[in-house]
Amino acid sequence: MLLELHVGSWTKWHLLVEKLTNSLQWLQPAEVKELVMIPSHIRFWGLDSGIRHSVGGGDYGSVRVGTYMGRKMIKCAASDLVSVSSTSDAPAQSDDYKEKGRDVLKSEASMEYLCKLPPHRYEAAYSKDIPETITGGAFLEKYGDHDDMVTVIDPKRSYSVKAPTRHPIYENFRVETFKALLTAANTDEQLSALGELMYQCHYSYNACGLGSDGTERLVNLVQEMQHRKTPENGGPNLYGAKITGGGSGGSVCVIGKNCLQSAEEIAEIQQRYKAATGYLPIVFDGSSPGAGKFGYLKIRRRRPKLTIPE
Repeated sequence: MLLELHVGSWTKWHLLVEKLTNSLQWLQPAEVKELVMIPSHIRFWGLDSGIRHSVGGGDYGSVRVGTYMGRKMIKCAASDLVSVSSTSDAPAQSDDYKEKGRDVLKSEASMEYLCKLPPHRYEAAYSKDIPETITGGAFLEKYGDHDDMVTVIDPKRSYSVKAPTRHPIYENFRVETFKALLTAANTDEQLSALGELMYQCHYSYNACGLGSDGTERLVNLVQEMQHRKTPENGGPNLYGAKITGGGSGGSVCVIGKNCLQSAEEIAEIQQRYKAATGYLPIVFDGSSPGAGKFGYLKIRRRRPKLTIPE
């Protein structure tokens, strides 16, 4: 089976782990990435929550604003640190270390995408200074603008900043880790680690305010299935789950062993969800080579030539 990496474009469920391989969507344009093999002992399922998801609502817009606010704060903080490192007040360090440190800070001061910032740099230099929330007015007074042409800051509104800033930074790391783990040895530990990454993705997205009752219920049902199995009774078959797409509804991706017992547990989750909500989730199963086999189209927008009247 093949896993098609679409970084930055939300496709249909045919790539069930697209969110894990899609974190660069946060502020970064789409990139078509290479194909990655899904090991034969691993299987993915998509469970439709029955809740129509939307990335055009107020919640998504406010999260986008908060993300751009966080990026602006980090870039300004990096610029300040560059200035400090060039003065006599800078901590005593070797010239070589200081020069390399300044290069890193200069790069971060001109950073275009939060997903390019490694988690260790975020924690070392910026995390403590990013507020949980900030009012639009306070942000505009201190920073002027958030440098996003799509959204407008409401001075009277309070925006969450820390969660949407942290999410793309750690999500990109989770993506790369997930990709590397797919090539690890075929063990329960491998599946457990992959599932844990998916849970972390899910709750990080929820922290941004983009979850829903339906997707949360499905993820909780997967956890119940996973944790009711112990080594004495054969161990779990399902190992993780996460919301997919733009959030605020939509489908949940589940990872598990490629075996009959996993399929039976997915069917049980379907029935339990229906009993609680009245809706029987549609199950999407399997994968396809996608663009790796069929190719893809590039759509380019041609700007009309401007004619200047004489």
